[in-house]
Amino acid sequence: MASADKQKKRAQRAKTKARQNRMGKPKAQVNVVHPILANPLINEPFDDVEIDLSTFDFKDIEENGFDPAHFDDLFQAMKAGEGISLLALCLIFLQYPVLELVVAEESEEAATDFMMGLLIVYRGIFHDEDEDAAITWIGSDAFQSAYNEASLILQKKNARA
Repeated sequence: MASADKQKKRAQRAKTKARQNRMGKPKAQVNVVHPILANPLINEPFDDVEIDLSTFDFKDIEENGFDPAHFDDLFQAMKAGEGISLLALCLIFLQYPVLELVVAEESEEAATDFMMGLLIVYRGIFHDEDEDAAITWIGSDAFQSAYNEASLILQKKNARA
């Protein structure tokens, strides 16, 4: 058995090492809703994007359609998310502030039409697909599964907030 002096020194080193470990490492996130939300590109992807929701006119979009250039930040983020996974793309899409506003304030049919329009334009821009091909992709089991999972993840996340 080590002498009392050696035991004291070991205990002191262990205490110092434990303190360094506590201070040097970020705390583990407690109750993480889903590991994919640890990625800042996916969790709150539009926090640093300035979007003036007060100038958004949904009635104008319903009557005249929308300019894809106005949604470039969404489409670029979706493309980055798609490089990670289909779930990441859906999470990014569902967190877009304009989309959240439309879903909250418009009828379900109007919101669905708007969402479909955005997804169709996205597929046209980045995958050179026509409307029928994009609708087939949106209706696919893979997309529907990822979309539903993303929706559940965000519901859980928002319930904890």
